[in-house]
Amino acid sequence: MASLNVGNLGEYLREQRRNAQLSLRQLADAAGVSNPYLSQIERGLRKPSAEVLQQVAKALRISAETLYVRAGILDAERDLNEVETRAVILADPTLDERQKQVLLQIYESFRKENGFGSGEETVNDADAVGVKGDDAEDTDSEGKSETDSDTDSETGPRRTAG
Repeated sequence: MASLNVGNLGEYLREQRRNAQLSLRQLADAAGVSNPYLSQIERGLRKPSAEVLQQVAKALRISAETLYVRAGILDAERDLNEVETRAVILADPTLDERQKQVLLQIYESFRKENGFGSGEETVNDADAVGVKGDDAEDTDSEGKSETDSDTDSETGPRRTAG
């Protein structure tokens, strides 16, 4: 069978597995994939799905995004900085999971604003965690924002904190 340009991925996985001092069978069990299938991935004979890569990354305690780049799922040149930034955020032991996800969502929204974001997941992610932007205010029947209810006749609407 011809190699599928995933040899780099296979070599990297083998190196990470050995660094973690796991046998092929142990990693396969931890990732929930078959031993022969994982062996074929390591030898560059199979191209795993993003889901399988995520399971393997979790079992190895490494960044799934790094595996995506090595497998050609993410564009390495364009996404390398993003992948590295995400990996650093996800690896920070001082943040809890919710904080990491919020920080990643803010990071992605800035990338999108600057024309570099993926665009798919960023639009509603902030709303999902309760972060509201200026465009997300509730308005009453007259089109006034609830946060603009306090007004000053000289300066116009006065926003309240919080």
